[in-house]
Amino acid sequence: TYTPTLASPTLGGRTTASTFVLEQPRCVFGEEHSDAVIWLVVAVPEGRWGTARPPGGASPWGPPSSPVPIPAAVPKFNNSVGPGTPERTFQNFPATAPAYLTLNTTLLGYPCPKPPGDITVLRVGAETSCAGDKSRPTCNGPLPGPGPYRVKFLALRDTEPVGETAWSEPITLQTAWPLGSISTTGSGRSAGMIALTSILSILFAMLLASLVALLFFGGSDTHIGSSTFSKPEPVAVRRYNTHHVYDQPAARL
Repeated sequence: TYTPTLASPTLGGRTTASTFVLEQPRCVFGEEHSDAVIWLVVAVPEGRWGTARPPGGASPWGPPSSPVPIPAAVPKFNNSVGPGTPERTFQNFPATAPAYLTLNTTLLGYPCPKPPGDITVLRVGAETSCAGDKSRPTCNGPLPGPGPYRVKFLALRDTEPVGETAWSEPITLQTAWPLGSISTTGSGRSAGMIALTSILSILFAMLLASLVALLFFGGSDTHIGSSTFSKPEPVAVRRYNTHHVYDQPAARL
């Protein structure tokens, strides 16, 4: 039985704070499923306490609200509960819907064998525009927390399950830390010292740039002045007496 897996570790962003990337189930479903719709099921693997999704599908990363019990979906998952029902609606996940169905396609969406150059991955949680839109209960919206989650592919003919894969291993997302929770004292520096260091660095850079500009333009002015107003070299004028022939006494014979 095929088990869904995350994409290759070499793929950037394989898991983020609200998404993860799966390999497509190529060559898993056969011709007997050609008239079925293949869905991705995203589920809570085990019962636990959580917080309800804020009204309107807003981000759940705000202040904690009243805790609610989240039932386990995987051990007693009912394949006959169709997509879009209250128990399988993304907008109710995971507070009152322990699982939801999304990314529906047909067998043509997963051709076998894979044509060259085909993209063979699915990013779960990539749609933000429909996260709070209850008219789109199968939205592939951002996941509401780090998880863990488990997924499987389910083939439905109308509402009748006709094929499925095994459940994946638990998938845990990255944790988004609030900005205020990041410690700045680990290196022995306070936030004030870091800010002061940054300001001094900027001022030093400005001072250095001013000095460079002063040296450059000052040197240029000196060069121009010396070439324009330099004292001319003295020119030696040779002095000589003129001799006129008519002033000389007549030569005696």
